[in-house]
Amino acid sequence: MLPGRLQILDERLVVHSNRLSRHRGLRDFMRAVSRLGDGIAWYLLTACLLALFGRAALPAFGHMVLAGVGGVVVYKFLKARTLRPRPFEVVSDVVCTGCPLDRFSFPSGHTLHAVSFSLILASHFPALGPAVFSFALLVAASRPVLGLHYPSDVLAGGGIGAMLAALVLLLPL
Repeated sequence: MLPGRLQILDERLVVHSNRLSRHRGLRDFMRAVSRLGDGIAWYLLTACLLALFGRAALPAFGHMVLAGVGGVVVYKFLKARTLRPRPFEVVSDVVCTGCPLDRFSFPSGHTLHAVSFSLILASHFPALGPAVFSFALLVAASRPVLGLHYPSDVLAGGGIGAMLAALVLLLPL
């Protein structure tokens, strides 16, 4: 997938990140973050915003739905085309310590959605920015720590998520 030297760097970084999962407390924390990043955190936050702000939260909700659907289409398309195996399947020093939601690695759908949702929420509710961006960063970090993604998968997911959010935010709701 990547040219030789970049692939070697990607493998070294995922091995280094994955070694952090040897620490039980950190591993359990990253598993919890990853699980929340499956969608649970975003669904709960959206429900809270709708309950607190009513109709005023509908544009954010609409943008998140569009980004969510668009994100699934994009990452499933890319995963089906690139067929990149997960690091724990091909790098002997990487141990899977999380639960993959699908078979392939590129791009990180968790990171894609975390970045797009964070940008959308911060655009509509700026006070949420520090919290949602911090959570998105933790979601992104959890993926290589758990051995589920290479750092390049996470960077690509974040970039795609940012572009998707920018496009969706152009739509008036």
